[in-house]
Amino acid sequence: MRKLFCEISPLTYKISVLKCRLQRNVKDFLSFQTFAKNKSSEELPVCVIKHNSLIRRRLGNVNIQLQENKAVNLTIAAPKVNKILIKPNEVFSFWKLVGSTDQSKGYKEGLTISSGKATQGIGGGMCQFTNLIHWMILHSSMTIVEHHHHDSYDLFPDFNRKIPFGTGTSIVYNYLDYRFKNTTNRTYQLIVYTTDEYLCGELRCSEIQPEKIHIVVEDEFFSKENETVYRNSKIYRNIIDRTTGKTVEHKLIRTNHAEVRYDTSALEIRQ
Repeated sequence: MRKLFCEISPLTYKISVLKCRLQRNVKDFLSFQTFAKNKSSEELPVCVIKHNSLIRRRLGNVNIQLQENKAVNLTIAAPKVNKILIKPNEVFSFWKLVGSTDQSKGYKEGLTISSGKATQGIGGGMCQFTNLIHWMILHSSMTIVEHHHHDSYDLFPDFNRKIPFGTGTSIVYNYLDYRFKNTTNRTYQLIVYTTDEYLCGELRCSEIQPEKIHIVVEDEFFSKENETVYRNSKIYRNIIDRTTGKTVEHKLIRTNHAEVRYDTSALEIRQ
């Protein structure tokens, strides 16, 4: 099979990355989008959702030092997003706020996912950051405008899972971003910080949302196809009118069919 240009050598890979970053910068310049950049030390009055994400998770046989380094990386990155305001018609861009995760800025080598495998790289752990943000934005009235997945594979057994499989994100500076747009007439605010154990998040708003939003999983099971085990599920977003209590929308937002890449002997597999 013929190799892609980026696969020929480390040099061609670097050239490809620089090309992608340049293309992103040019596209943003020509888009005339207004990106969220203003912060407020005062928190907006209404809490939409809170969520805490365990930093040091048991991930198979992953080197624990990568988890410790991830804790450092998240501690550096969190203040760059904390208390950001997303005003009507503004776009939130993770990378525009966090910037590059270079070693010169104090970032360490942490866990990353590449080509369906666990690997490591400087600044590893940022996917957990955008996973947290994405989960909260799913519960808001705002519109996700850029979201990449790396959920074709189920890489690690569940360990105190709090959110459904398949609601994660994949990011690479700066050309694979996580972005959402405030398409409402309300102002939102992200509060994010780290403790010794958790990456903590809170989405706040200038007023109460007219709807409640719940994310639910249906038809979740493991199956075997040609000796390969897959994780299957469907994720729905339920929108409930706050006044009437009635569900006004039950929307399928994700169908998962992910190859399981860990020991499946303890799983209940549907034949």
